Amino acid sequence: MLGRSFNRNLNRTWGFIEERAGIPKWELRPQPEFTFKPSYWTGAFVVNAFLYQVVSGLLLLLYYQPSTNPTFTACGQAVGQISAAPAAWCSTYYIINSVPMGSLLLSSHLYGAYAMIFLLLVHFYRGYYLGVYKKPREFSWMVGSLLLLMTLGMGFTGYLLPYTQLSYNATQVGIVLALRLPTVGPLTGPFILADGTGQELLSRMFAAHVLLIPLALGALLYAHIALFESHGIAPPATSDPRQRRTYTAKDDEKHVPFWPHIFFYMTKWALLYIGLLFGIAALWPWQLSTYVGNLTAAQQVTEPDWYFLWEFKLVDFAGVTPVIAIGASTAILLFILFLPFLDRSPRTHPRDRPFFVFVGNSLMGFFLIMTVWGGLTPGVQIPASQVALRLVPIFLVNAVVVAAFYVRYQRSYRARLRARERALRLPGIYSPAAPLPPAAPAIAARPPGGGPPEATP
Repeated sequence: MLGRSFNRNLNRTWGFIEERAGIPKWELRPQPEFTFKPSYWTGAFVVNAFLYQVVSGLLLLLYYQPSTNPTFTACGQAVGQISAAPAAWCSTYYIINSVPMGSLLLSSHLYGAYAMIFLLLVHFYRGYYLGVYKKPREFSWMVGSLLLLMTLGMGFTGYLLPYTQLSYNATQVGIVLALRLPTVGPLTGPFILADGTGQELLSRMFAAHVLLIPLALGALLYAHIALFESHGIAPPATSDPRQRRTYTAKDDEKHVPFWPHIFFYMTKWALLYIGLLFGIAALWPWQLSTYVGNLTAAQQVTEPDWYFLWEFKLVDFAGVTPVIAIGASTAILLFILFLPFLDRSPRTHPRDRPFFVFVGNSLMGFFLIMTVWGGLTPGVQIPASQVALRLVPIFLVNAVVVAAFYVRYQRSYRARLRARERALRLPGIYSPAAPLPPAAPAIAARPPGGGPPEATP
């Protein structure tokens, strides 16, 4: 009774606010009830992580100095050095040791970047396996792929900003790899390196991290949400090629409205995310290593953050040059970007797409083992025999498992379909030669000014 009374009063209060503020003109699209599971909101988790990165990054900007000029301050004396530390490193040291809650702020920003990349990878693989990139959501997938690329760019440019010797060395290696890109590398080189000094490199990385890439991320995120609003959330994966892939205006009327139900649902997960992030940052605060130019850093092994370890380890393989490594990465990126036009089957269930499931499993296994391998043996050259011994079994076992599950599922699924068709006297819907019914009238996107969507012939 108490719960029903609360919901009734909440709806009455929100109805008053909605009417006075004109919220229906700009509210987001309603969603079906079956989507209120965490697996359907991986994209919203990424948005929450991005918003926290924006807020925490703006707070860090109040204290950070993107300069390599030496400065004689308390931080320089604290490390016991005669020469002063660079201002970028020193301001980072000041944030950690002198700003109230500065260590928590900086650590949560760093771990938030890791979490955002991880959540984006989860969101990517969920969409990959469930076939959400299929018609009519091809452009949404392509925009999301560019969002993943821009997020990795944010991580790469932000890695240098504390201006530690480790981050400086790793950034230099990454720039060398990027400059090996055919045509693109020589064109972008002058914009990244400028006159070749550390100050110019830091300035450009800072500008890219706090202005250029965030603007691109914001524009892509707006396009991604706009496309989502046009087509709605993807229905569950199915083997039926005649499944409707969009929702009509009548469907939207039966769905759960965004305000206040979906908003509160997302807020709950956002608060949980921030709480976990603060807890991890408080228990394991980030430790600032020594600054660029400190002779004690000569023994440190160059190692990037975890999301680029696989690329750095790939260059350690015998016979793999930077050009080959960048070429392989570009090929993977192009495959992901144009996946909607490579997988043209109308069926979305993973059991009907064994080849693409095999490719997805292979990429995941490759990234995982390369990341672990790179973390355990950074900078160690690997002979071809060791490469084959580690990687070939992954692809062979993956192929056998996918083929076995494909045969098993198809056999049982065909049997169930035949029994259903006999019981209902339906034509075979699994047969590729079965004629498809005429398409239902499409539903146009909501007008920018608001109002219900309009049916189009």
